Amino acid sequence: MSRKVLLICGILSSLLYVGTDIIGGLSYEGYDFASQYISELGAIGAPSRSLVVPLYLMHDVLVIAFASGVWVAASRKPVLRFTGGLLAGYAVVGLVGVLFFPMHPIGAEATLTDTIHQIIAAVTVLFILLMIGFAATAFGKQFRLYSIGTVLMYLVLGILPFLGVAQVEAGQPTPWVGLVERIMVYGYMLWAAVLAIVLWRVEKSQAQLTAAMPN
Repeated sequence: MSRKVLLICGILSSLLYVGTDIIGGLSYEGYDFASQYISELGAIGAPSRSLVVPLYLMHDVLVIAFASGVWVAASRKPVLRFTGGLLAGYAVVGLVGVLFFPMHPIGAEATLTDTIHQIIAAVTVLFILLMIGFAATAFGKQFRLYSIGTVLMYLVLGILPFLGVAQVEAGQPTPWVGLVERIMVYGYMLWAAVLAIVLWRVEKSQAQLTAAMPN
């Protein structure tokens, strides 16, 4: 049961992140989901910062719990240890970014905080790609193909938000960058929830098999 609770945290973490994005954007007057980064909701001085930061931190705590569940499940599929470790790394990097390196509002002078924030974003994407790659080898064809599709989506769309950074610094409009980033982030959140469900089913099947075996 404790393993299942940890796996449920994977689903809850994804739902919480998406909910935080929606609620934060609605509470930020004038915020445009299609053209603004998700990070702008937690930017220094943003009206939504006090709302979204605690929820982002809660998301990362849930991911750490989920990472523990994936690590435990690795007793049957050792390759999942890499996925669990990368999940934990993703969460820790997220905690550091939210607490210590928020971005400044668009149009403000960039500082070292903004540079480190961009580095953290790049490291986060790297963690996501690696954890999907390792997990893809642990299960059947359907999950593997789904994981490959998610990785391809990141590779195709991933460069666009970083190109948007250059446009922002140049004072040019970015009418698409928020939409592209959300497709990527929501795609990963869905993948994480699916991974939790797959592991849940594996745990359930194993429990049924154990119960059916003679003493």
